[in-house]
Order: sequence, then structure tokens, then C-alpha cells
Amino acid sequence: MMSTATEPASAPRFELAPYKSLDDAELIERVEAIRARWGQRLLILGHHYQQSGVIARSDLRGDSFQLSKLAASAEHCRAIVFCGVHFMAETADILANAPERLEARGGERVTVVLPDMAAGCSMADMAAIEQVEACWDDLGEVIDTADLTPVTYVNSAASLKAFVGERGGLVCTSSNAAAALKWSFDRTSRVLFFPDQHLGRNTAKAMGIPLDEMIVWNPYEELGGNTPEAIERARVILWQGHCSVHQMFRAEHVAQFREKFPGIQVLVHPECAMEVVDQADVVGSTGKIIAAVEAAPPGTKWAIGTELHLVERLKEEHPEQEIHFLSPLVCMCATMYRIDLAHLCWALENLDAGTPVGVIRVDEETAHWSLVALQRMLEVT
Repeated sequence: MMSTATEPASAPRFELAPYKSLDDAELIERVEAIRARWGQRLLILGHHYQQSGVIARSDLRGDSFQLSKLAASAEHCRAIVFCGVHFMAETADILANAPERLEARGGERVTVVLPDMAAGCSMADMAAIEQVEACWDDLGEVIDTADLTPVTYVNSAASLKAFVGERGGLVCTSSNAAAALKWSFDRTSRVLFFPDQHLGRNTAKAMGIPLDEMIVWNPYEELGGNTPEAIERARVILWQGHCSVHQMFRAEHVAQFREKFPGIQVLVHPECAMEVVDQADVVGSTGKIIAAVEAAPPGTKWAIGTELHLVERLKEEHPEQEIHFLSPLVCMCATMYRIDLAHLCWALENLDAGTPVGVIRVDEETAHWSLVALQRMLEVT
């Protein structure tokens, strides 16, 4: 089960290199020309973590699942250019080309393009489908997997979404992880949560599950580095994965900001480590972080623990507030940062010429079971 990037086999296409030498003004002019020509048939999606120049050219901006849902429901859309990372484009393809959507369009597919195929997600890459399948089999030697619900964070490959869909599980986002875990515990006594251990741990802890009833599964060790007794005792099995950006924030950073800026509020994403989340004033998804800042009165002081581009954009959009990045180190999502105006223009002009690059298409079986898992998630939110 996999998704692929498909390229035309024989048609000539524009190469990327010349675009790199163009200045932003020309790139913007050419991007806008394509947008005007395609109109409602084209949607450019920009994830919150993208560079500001790319966000400015996007038709919609938001988090990964929100963007995919909006694009899938767009009646006239026939092409999606997703400025994000690989798993986001996969989800857009799954939702935009769901059976009922295809039927409504008379079988016509929406083409989904990722402008830079190297734009991946280190967290998603920490759980390969072969590793998760091996984990499931190993757990079955110790416990009854019929009493185990698999839950995957939306930041995961389509193959993992299909895995949970086929085994009675579901997908979650950072904003509905608690609802997903509650749904799971209403059906089974145990949950396998991947690929981000921090979101799973923080959510389960907030629901009252003791830490001694959670274990971490290391896919490179026998039984994930756990004893059979620990597995039998566990209600939550957490995959040993993390977000490389949110992992950078430390409890000492929180203490430093509180000491330096009296009255400052600490606002962090639940992908941060438990020690950081426990000391924060507000914890929430990217959408909740943005909403909290937008709703705050002038003069509010924030130290925000999430991706740098988003924090800088909030700082620019809310000069009436004092906003700081919750780390003395610069940490950005290097893969998100890969898509720039040059890649966007290159992808759009190839699409317009009928030689699309970076086309993401999830195979039919994977798309089917992924959609099952995504639909279950929608039922619990």
C-alpha cells in the first residue's frame, strides 16, 4: 500500500533550475497569471508553517486536515497545489477523489500536486508501515489485539491511515485527539498511538490515565524495549516518534521567559514534551494557538512554542501584542520550508502546460481504508 508521485513519461516539461534565478516579483506575476487563467478550477493550499511569500499566494491557509476538507468540498476544483508536505497531499488526494466526489464529477479526478517532493515530515517518517505491522504482530504474541485500537495522528503516511482503518481504528488531529482516544476506549481497553508519543502522552494524561499505564514502543528493540508484563499492564502504547520542531522546546525555556517577562503567558502545541505542556498556560493545536492570539487584548505577552514561521507571522499580524518564540534556538520545520515561490511557480506552470510534476496519487486500496479511518474521525468530532 503506497502513494506515488507520477510524472509524464514522454511529454517535455519545464525544469526547475531556471526558476531559481528569478526574483520574487517575476515569480509572483507568473503565479498570479496561472491563478487568473484557472480561476475556481485551481486551489493553492498553504499550511500555516509555510513561508510568508507562499502563504500570500495561497487561496486557503490552515492546518493539513482542514485544508484537505475545504479543497475536497470545492465544487469547481480540478487541481490542488498543496504547499505543505507529502502526507498532506496524500490526504487531499484521498478526500478530493473519494468515491462520492468522483461520482459527482462524472469520474473526473482532481489532480493533487506537491511542489517539492522532498517536502516530507520527519515525524511521519519515524513510523514505517513495515514497522507498525511488525509491532502489531509482536503485540499479538503478548496481548489480544482484538482488544487494541490503533490510532494514527493525521501527520502520518496514507499507508498508516489505511492500517488503522482496516483494523477498526481511526485518525486524529491535535485538536480531537481526546475524542479519538475516548472513542477507542469505549470499544477496547487498550490503544496503540502513533507516530507522535508526546501528543498521545499529553492527551492520555489529561484524560486521567496514569503514566505507569503508558509505555513507549521502540521499533528497533525486541518487544519495543518493553517486558511482557509492562505490555500487559499498559492501556496506552505510544510509538517512539516526535516532531523535530516541538521537541526543541524545553521546560527551562518556560522558566527563563517567565523570569525575564513577568506576566507572560506560555502557549504551546501538544506535540511538545510533557514537561513543557505541564508548565504552559494554554495548550492547543495550530488553530487554537492562532485563535488564542487573535482573541487576546492589546498588551498581552506571549511565549509561543510552535513552528517559527507561524510565530513570526503572528508577531507581524498582531503588533499590539508582545510575542516571543519559546526557545533561544532557531528551530523551523526544514521540510515545510523547502517549498518557495520558485517551486510554486514551477509546479503551476507545468500543471498549466499539461506536464504536471509532483503528482500525488494514493492507490485505490490504501485510499479506501484511509478514508474509512478519516470518516471515523469525523464521526467523533
